[in-house]
Amino acid sequence: MMINKRLIALIEESKKYIGLTVLYQWLALLANIVFMYSLARIIEALFMNYFVFEEQLVFIAFCLIAIVIRYFCKLAQHKTSFYAAKRVKKTLREKIYQKLLEFGPSYKNSYATSEIVQLAVEGVDQLETYFAQYLPQFFYAVLAPLTLFLVLLLISPVVGIVLLVFVPLIPMTIVLIQKFAKKLLSKYWGQYTQLGDTFLENLQGLTTAKIYKADGFKHKQMNEEAEHFRRITMKVLTMQLNSITVMDVVAFGGSALGTILAIQQVNDQLLVMWEGVFVILISAEFFLPMRLLGSYFHIAMNGMAASDKIFDLLDMPVRKQGTKTVPASSDVALRNVSFSYDGEKPVLVNVSFGMRANSLNALVGESGCGKSTIAALLTGKLRSYSGDVLFGNTSLSDISDQNLLQNVTYIGHQAHLFMGSVRSNLAMGNPEATEEQLWHALEQVNLAEFVKSLGGLDAPVAEKGSNLSGGQRQRLALARALLHNSQMYIFDEATSNIDVESEDVIMQQVHQLAQTKMVLVISHRLVNVKNADQIVVMQHGRVVGSGTHQELLATNDEYKRMTQAQTELENYVKGVEA
Repeated sequence: MMINKRLIALIEESKKYIGLTVLYQWLALLANIVFMYSLARIIEALFMNYFVFEEQLVFIAFCLIAIVIRYFCKLAQHKTSFYAAKRVKKTLREKIYQKLLEFGPSYKNSYATSEIVQLAVEGVDQLETYFAQYLPQFFYAVLAPLTLFLVLLLISPVVGIVLLVFVPLIPMTIVLIQKFAKKLLSKYWGQYTQLGDTFLENLQGLTTAKIYKADGFKHKQMNEEAEHFRRITMKVLTMQLNSITVMDVVAFGGSALGTILAIQQVNDQLLVMWEGVFVILISAEFFLPMRLLGSYFHIAMNGMAASDKIFDLLDMPVRKQGTKTVPASSDVALRNVSFSYDGEKPVLVNVSFGMRANSLNALVGESGCGKSTIAALLTGKLRSYSGDVLFGNTSLSDISDQNLLQNVTYIGHQAHLFMGSVRSNLAMGNPEATEEQLWHALEQVNLAEFVKSLGGLDAPVAEKGSNLSGGQRQRLALARALLHNSQMYIFDEATSNIDVESEDVIMQQVHQLAQTKMVLVISHRLVNVKNADQIVVMQHGRVVGSGTHQELLATNDEYKRMTQAQTELENYVKGVEA
C-alpha cells in the first residue's frame, strides 16, 4: 500500500505530525458519530410526530457541540499536516543539496542539471503531499472503519460485518492498479525530465539558434517531445479516471447495500426508527475514509516514483574523501599522470612537471592538448587518474575536498557571478572580509572607481553578471578570488574574450600575485606568459618541453612554431587594421 519505510525513517520528525493528524481526524469522527446519533433521534421524533423542542434540546445541543469539535479538529489537522509537509521539504532538499556538495561538479557526469532541479522542486512537492495527505489518510482509513464497526456491533452486527467485508475491496483495487501504474509513472517522470532538459537547453541557446536559423528545427523538436509527453500524460489521466470510477462503484455500492439492509431490518422490526436512520448515516461514513485514500492514491504513486529517483541520487556512491590538508607554502608536482574521460582515448599521457611555491607557471599548447584537464585535476574536479599529484609530500587523493577548494582557486574565462550585489559576490571569497578589504580587492583589479560610479558595494549584479561587460565580470571574479586567499591560483584562459585594456590589468595583477602565491596560467596568448618562471609546453596530452621563454625558443621546436605562428597572426591583424 505504498508505505516506504526508508522514506518515513528519513523524515523521522514527520512521524509525530502524522500521528497528531490521524488523532485529530479520529476525534472528528467521534464527534461526527455523536452528531449522527443525535440527528437520527431528531429525525425519528419528527417522523413520528412527537417532536417537542424542549425534549429534543439535548440532542440539538449535542449536534452543535459535535459541529464545533469537528471544526477545531479540522483546523488542528490542517496545521499538523502543514508541519509534516514543511519538515519533508526542508529535510529532502537538504539531503539533495548535501549529496551534490559531496559530488561537487562531477554530479553532471550522472545527472542533468534540469533533472536535479525537477527532483528538488517537483519531486519534493509530490512527497510533501504524500506525507501531508496520503500517509495520515492511510492510517485513518484503517482506524475509521474499525471504529464504526465497533459502534455498529451495538446496533446491527449484520450490517457492520457486511460493510467491513466490503471495505477491503477498495485497497485491493488500489493494489491491482499499482502494478500497472508504477511502470507508467516511471515513463511519465522520465519524459517529464527529458522535456525539461530540452526546454532549458533551447532557452539557453536561443540566441545561437536564431543566428543559425535553427529555431524552426528546435521548435519542431520541442513540439515532438511535448506531444510524446502529452500522450503519456493522457495515459496517466485515463488510468486515474478509471481507478476512481472503480473505487466509486465499490464505495457507493457498499453504502447502498448498508442502506438496503438497514431499511429491511426496520421493516422486520429488528431496528427501531432512529437506529435504522443511524445505520444508514454510518453506512455512507464507512466508506468515505477509504474512498478519500483512493483519491490520494495517484499522489502517492507520484510520490513513490519521485522517491525512487531521489534515492537513486542519494545512493550514488561517493568517493572516499581524504582527511589531510594542503601543506603551507608547498610545491606542487605531477608524476606520470595519465587520464581518460571514457577509459579508452587518453587525454593525458605520463605528464610530469613541478611548480614551486611563489612562482608564475604557464601551460601552453594547442586546443585539446590537455591543459584544462590538468586544471581540473588540480582542483579536484577529476579524480580517476593514474600516477600521482603531490602538494609537498601529500598526495592529492589524501587531501579533503574542502581543504583543497580552500587552497586552490580556479578562475576560468567565464567566471560565474551570482545575482545580488557587488558586495555579496565579493563576500563569497571571504565572508568575514571588512569593507576596507573589499575595496582594496577592487582597487587591485582596477575596478574600484567603476563600482563607486554604480553606487558602491551594494550596486546590483544581474543574473550571471549580465549588466557588466566581459572585462568587468572577469575583474570582479578576480577580486573575489584574491579575497579567498588561497595558496594556489589557476587562471584558465581567464583573459579570453575580453578587451585588451582589461586583459592588461588582469595580467599585471597575476604577475604581482605570483610574488607571494603559486600561480598557474593557461593561455593561448604566449605574450601573456613569456615572463613566467616556468612555461610547460604540451602536445597531444604529453609534456614536450619546459623552461623559460628564452630557453624554449632556443631548444623547443613546438614552442618556436607556436610563437612564430602567433607573431605572424598579430602582424597580419596589425596590417589589416592599419
